[in-house]
Amino acid sequence: MKKLAEIWNKVREGEEVLKKKRKTLEIIKKRAQKSCSFQTLKDKVPITKWLPVYDTDDLVGDIIAGLTVGLTVIPQGIAYALIAGLPPNYGLYSAFFGSFIYMFFGSSKDITIGPTAIMSILTYEYSHGSPQTANLLCFTSGVIILVLGCFNLGFLTNFVSMPVISGFTSAAAITIFTSQLKGLLGFKGDAKGVVNQWVQTFTHITETKWADLVLGVTSFIVLLLLRKLRDIKRFKKTEFDTRSQKAYKMAIFLLCVGRNAIVVIIATFLSACLDSNQPFTITGDIKPGLPSVQIPHFTITEGNKTIAFTQVMSNVGPGVIILPLVAILENFAIASSFSQGKAIDANQEMIALGLCNLGNSFFQAMPTTGSFSRTAVNANSGVRTPAGGIATGSLIVLALAVLTPYFKYIPLAALAAVVMCAVIFMVEYEDIVPVWKVRRADEVVLWVSFLGCLFWKLEYGIVLGVIVNLIVLLLFQAIPNIEVIPVLEDVSGIPAHIVVIPKCELFYINIEKVRTKVAKTGLDLGQGNIPIIVDCSYITSIDYSAARGFQAMISDFHKRKQPIFFMNSKHGLQKSLTALSTNIIFVEEDVLIDALLGKYHFQAYS
Repeated sequence: MKKLAEIWNKVREGEEVLKKKRKTLEIIKKRAQKSCSFQTLKDKVPITKWLPVYDTDDLVGDIIAGLTVGLTVIPQGIAYALIAGLPPNYGLYSAFFGSFIYMFFGSSKDITIGPTAIMSILTYEYSHGSPQTANLLCFTSGVIILVLGCFNLGFLTNFVSMPVISGFTSAAAITIFTSQLKGLLGFKGDAKGVVNQWVQTFTHITETKWADLVLGVTSFIVLLLLRKLRDIKRFKKTEFDTRSQKAYKMAIFLLCVGRNAIVVIIATFLSACLDSNQPFTITGDIKPGLPSVQIPHFTITEGNKTIAFTQVMSNVGPGVIILPLVAILENFAIASSFSQGKAIDANQEMIALGLCNLGNSFFQAMPTTGSFSRTAVNANSGVRTPAGGIATGSLIVLALAVLTPYFKYIPLAALAAVVMCAVIFMVEYEDIVPVWKVRRADEVVLWVSFLGCLFWKLEYGIVLGVIVNLIVLLLFQAIPNIEVIPVLEDVSGIPAHIVVIPKCELFYINIEKVRTKVAKTGLDLGQGNIPIIVDCSYITSIDYSAARGFQAMISDFHKRKQPIFFMNSKHGLQKSLTALSTNIIFVEEDVLIDALLGKYHFQAYS
């Protein structure tokens, strides 16, 4: 009989194993079917959604918008490459291939991928002007962003709050603006940090080249005026415009959105005409032609020295993580701004951005992300689909193939004006008052992020902001809001029972506060015998430490024979509490608990 029992147990164990295997296979089968469905294809390759309904109106709108963005990105790309400490052509290398890739995988019609001011200054911070290191950072950033997107880790962006992003963006804008002073004034300098750069500027102020200063300031003023020109009511389109009015308003619109290219073209033409007695500091010779397609260098050669991949990554340090993180945050912030109320798929945007950087890395590019200024130009130009990137990328390819010999005449002062005019509007000063009005603790987070990024380092400042923000959240959790409502039985003033409402989640950090408050209420207001009802309406989750705290609290109440009940507790909370406390009593708000309270009468409350 014993052997038969053993055999029977083994048979039952085998059946359980088979059931688990079947269940696992069913789950795998369902997920495989879902992954291979046409809906999944449309979600992961968004071009399959809009391409079947693409028409000539879409084509015209995308071409106009794409070319307009192309005219904007060419001077910006050159300028941002110089910010990154790289030759000017690397900015254009970084601007075209991502436009093609985003067309297939991007979920926003407005976003344009390419070099940005913030990514450029971070690239300089970690590559130290090495094209090979910058290109390798583009590759690693692409891989990291792609992996995060594939594993649905887009929620990680939620850990960086808006005050942190606002402080970081504003500090980065001021840092970039300051870095362009030497280009505007026409002297050379290599100081790092905002304070050192201002000191350097005042130290070398006597070396100012007046031709560069005049050209730079003039370009800056013209760019600002053209930016504001389109906001004048007279030049805005209306449905009552005549054909001639539409024509001149379109001309004004193109003049405004193409202002960067126009200013740089005029400055370059002036510089080329005066080349025999060049008064300006110019870009200099630029390598002509398109970039060669090649795998990023995982070992870097500096002179006669070869640096292994591990050593390169060690030298880069936190930049391996900071660059993709900032790229994700910047791109997601832009997508949210131009979503027009639609939900943004953060994971899909990460996949698209990762593929863009990964693809760009094979064309000697530096790290890229979505550009706010060019995305605004794209949206205002009437882009219809992500296919506008084809026109943008094609124009950049044409410029690289044909125009690079003429780029050497571009004055650095004009490029400095382009950058300064772009970043000056990134200072989010308008957030200061609203943040203060909503919650003053967030104002502290904003200023810690801003000052840390401005006077320390951008990457350390954003980490410091996140840490302070998490500390603020923990402090708010550690000091829970607990409401006590005594329910009176009659005019004698003695409560029939007392309701305690913890308006927080229950974790190890606040359980002692909650437990102490409930216990004190039971002893003081409850006189050690009046029933206590804990309203769990606000509690959706609880950790082990909190459950143990509740277990000890219930034990204390039972020792002094004082009733305690838990009301409006969700199923998950009940399951967690009963795992440790079997003698816990749960009640519902709409149920009379006379039988539980005995002589006490339960009165509903709101």
